[in-house]
Amino acid sequence: MLEVFRHRTFRRLFAAQVIALVGTGLATVALALLAYDLAGAHAGEVLGTALAIKMVVYVVLAPVSGALVPPHMRKKVLIALDLVRAGVALALPFVTEIWQVYLLIALLQSASAGFTPLFQSVIPEILPEERDYTRALSLSRLAYDLESLLSPMLAAALLTIINFHSLFMGTSVGFVLSALLVMGAAFPMAKAVAAGRPFDRAIRGMRIYLRTPRLRGLLAVNLIAAAGGALVFVNTVVIVRSVLGGGDREVAWALAAFGAGSMLIALTLPKLLDHWPDRRVMLTAAGVMVSALVAGSVAWQMQAGTLPFPVLLTLWVVMGMAYAGLVTPGGRLLRRSAKPEDLPFLFAAQFSLSHVCWLLAYPLAGWMGSRLGLGMAMIALTVLAIVGLIAMLATWPTHDVAELEHRHDDLPASHPHWQEHGGHADGAHAHVIYIDQLHRRWPG
Repeated sequence: MLEVFRHRTFRRLFAAQVIALVGTGLATVALALLAYDLAGAHAGEVLGTALAIKMVVYVVLAPVSGALVPPHMRKKVLIALDLVRAGVALALPFVTEIWQVYLLIALLQSASAGFTPLFQSVIPEILPEERDYTRALSLSRLAYDLESLLSPMLAAALLTIINFHSLFMGTSVGFVLSALLVMGAAFPMAKAVAAGRPFDRAIRGMRIYLRTPRLRGLLAVNLIAAAGGALVFVNTVVIVRSVLGGGDREVAWALAAFGAGSMLIALTLPKLLDHWPDRRVMLTAAGVMVSALVAGSVAWQMQAGTLPFPVLLTLWVVMGMAYAGLVTPGGRLLRRSAKPEDLPFLFAAQFSLSHVCWLLAYPLAGWMGSRLGLGMAMIALTVLAIVGLIAMLATWPTHDVAELEHRHDDLPASHPHWQEHGGHADGAHAHVIYIDQLHRRWPG
């Protein structure tokens, strides 16, 4: 898996991602503790609202970001967005009101909504070979798991000598270092911007996504991942602090357990994906996530509204493993579902639509947990994951073949498409299908 580091540009961009995410992970722990400091037992509701604001920003801005930024400007824009995030992180320690948290989170995540799709769209251009790209996806998943594993561990250690407000400083430093590494990376030569107005290009990514069966299945997978992830990210601090009577370090260790499970699977996925199709891997992970949520809900009810800390850690590890299996292969599906010039718009669509799922899950975890109890929140999230599993089975074909036979009854005999792909006497022919101007609907 480590052979992809022979690509110098990928090394720099990966390092930028790791450093920024370590800082983000510190902010995740600090934000949970800040919410508890401001709202006490209602911290889940505050976190749920803050994260829902994050999702709204992602859903609205992410599809537009890829369309508005010309390819030759990607590097400058990424650097600027990193610096904006660094500045916002510096302001978070000084908040004294809940509304200030919401405002700064909106600003911070607006920058992230522009940064992430742009960043993701560069990687397939740097690593054109699918084997390398698959390993880069797993390494990227590992980098995201630093937010759930190493950052909480580091936070737990730092909290023995500093207060949680100082953790936001680490976030700001991470973003600045990320900007410096992006500045030193050699980006691929800028390609021509796809034709059409920015809005049309943004809608193009959505159209490709929603008209491609495997990507509709991926959207259902995102719903399952959001259901499990929301329970962990929103309610861990409430369960540990209010129910189990733990402290800041126990919150950090609980979040680290989720990251440990995720990292364990992310390390093994490259070899597994060499032999198993993506659908099989993701369907297995979906079954594990639903089973873990069901088990957690039943255990919570049997324990009369609590979970022993070792049981919580075990459950979080299993859910982390399922989470990595659900989200890591997604980039492979996107890459094989669009032409290279449409990939930035498709990545932006994935970023936006996946966060619609989180927009459903976060309020369920936060508001329902605060008002109706954590047990009801677990049940609601379990139902959401089951709905996702059913939708995945219904929308993603079992046999997802690369080439499909189809016809173009409306094309003249002189059209270049016939010269490129040929066909039978009746006009039927087969090739790899992408949703585009000639293929507006999926065949069959």
